[in-house]
Amino acid sequence: MTDFRRVTDDYAVSPQISTQDVAAAAGQGFKLLINNRPDGESPDQPDSATMAAAAKAAGMDYLYNPVRGGPGPDQVAAQAKAVAEAKGPVLAYCRSGTRSIVTWSLGQAQAGARGKDELVRLGAAAGYDLAPVLR
Repeated sequence: MTDFRRVTDDYAVSPQISTQDVAAAAGQGFKLLINNRPDGESPDQPDSATMAAAAKAAGMDYLYNPVRGGPGPDQVAAQAKAVAEAKGPVLAYCRSGTRSIVTWSLGQAQAGARGKDELVRLGAAAGYDLAPVLR
């Protein structure tokens, strides 16, 4: 079951997805899949290699950018670069979607692409509270 939460026209987040959801994402026009969930976090999650293969089969690009706890500067930079260079809309996922939206929003704030108030509003509309992260 898909729970793709549109944050902007070009960026969405989701709780854990399956390999079948990857095809659904491609069908909805997503061009890049970002996996922010570390391999082995839960025994029932597909690993990065499996998700990369599903993305490739669906015609999508793929980035494995695991975040443990809060994202560090390297993870924020990698996510921002991938989103900026994406050939179209991006879908990022983790266990709940929180790490994916936090990592993206920190990159947006650091680049000056969006203000903190706008990011908090976008997060709230997608079901996430970014206020504590974007102080």
